[in-house]
Amino acid sequence: MLAPVPDPPIVFVVDDDDAVRRALAFTLDLEGFRVETFESGEALLLTAPDAAVDCLVIDERLPGASGLETLRLFRDRRAGVPAILITSHPKAAFRAAAAEAAVPILEKPLTGDLLAPAIRDAIAARAT
Repeated sequence: MLAPVPDPPIVFVVDDDDAVRRALAFTLDLEGFRVETFESGEALLLTAPDAAVDCLVIDERLPGASGLETLRLFRDRRAGVPAILITSHPKAAFRAAAAEAAVPILEKPLTGDLLAPAIRDAIAARAT
């Protein structure tokens, strides 16, 4: 008898750049993730406050609340959801704030060979 196939991990991608959102969604889909995208932190918080998610990938520079602030607000409702912050040229203060929140940073431009393993590691770390 065949074992049931596990559901693919669900990843929410939050980035205000449509091309980046689509590219990340395409790449992560090829890597076996189920992906939902959001153009802002506000869209994430309004649309998916209780939706099932295994990991968030959030751009730091968003209209309105920053990626880190969006993550804090999301985690106020859903503690412990793994996340990865993405940005280009992170400053020392941002690195310190992300480290304090125990959130890894990946620098743009991203490639699937960096992002997919980071997501898998974040999900696995939560499971242990």
